[in-house]
Amino acid sequence: MQPSPWRSVKPTIPQNSYSNNDSNGNADSEQSPAPQQRAIGGAREVEELLRKKPGMVHRVLFKLKSGNIKLYELQKLAQATNVHTQQVEERLLDKLTRRHNGVVALCNEKAVLPWNDTRKFLLEAVQKNEPCLVVVAANLEDPHNLGACIRSSLALGVRVLLMPAKGSCGLTPSVERAAAGALEKLDICRPGNLEIALKELKEFGYQIIGLDGAAETSMVNFQFAKNLVMVIGGEDKALPPFIKKFCDTIVHIPMIADAHSYNASVALSLGLYEAKRLNLT
Repeated sequence: MQPSPWRSVKPTIPQNSYSNNDSNGNADSEQSPAPQQRAIGGAREVEELLRKKPGMVHRVLFKLKSGNIKLYELQKLAQATNVHTQQVEERLLDKLTRRHNGVVALCNEKAVLPWNDTRKFLLEAVQKNEPCLVVVAANLEDPHNLGACIRSSLALGVRVLLMPAKGSCGLTPSVERAAAGALEKLDICRPGNLEIALKELKEFGYQIIGLDGAAETSMVNFQFAKNLVMVIGGEDKALPPFIKKFCDTIVHIPMIADAHSYNASVALSLGLYEAKRLNLT
């Protein structure tokens, strides 16, 4: 018998050029942050957004080492509403908008839902014995990839897509175009702490399945639960350890030996389809 040509590989695509930094005062790279993303500058304008429409804000950029007390208070407000903050060189803010006074909000094309509201209907689905499919897009940085994931999620009956508060691209115009109308129809939630959200979903009774090309278990004919969380990692990255520890199982998608990888959005589509197919049959 000849050896099977099928093997497992980790889904990878090249990362985009936007570097993701933390909220600890580190400057950004030389590249302009979040190209094509709607930017609103000015302390008063950003504060108004954070107080009234925090779900519309993807990230708030502050001038590095400004020493401005008002901006410091604004940064605390952003963090209290689970909006990621970042300190950058002033010239990067200048590229985004002429008037910023040391702070710029990068906006989503659609408001993301808060976790407290989302967790309620996810818990109710379990209590009512209703099937519920959830996707976690962990650290997807390419907007076209995220848009494709949103499009496939809607087509395959996903109830809500969860995104991390940092380390992921926002809901940019490029995401909206790639989603081909699905962005407005699919619920998107940004938990302040994705680790806590996964812990709660596991306690509710959801099965959490990760997709990883290095996994030993195949997804083919795998027994997926009707209350399911499917997790896809970022481009050129495996699933983060803090997510892996919550996974009931990590599965791979078969692939011929000569192939390099699946695109992350393609891998998610295949995983979701297999889960739906098996539950329908």
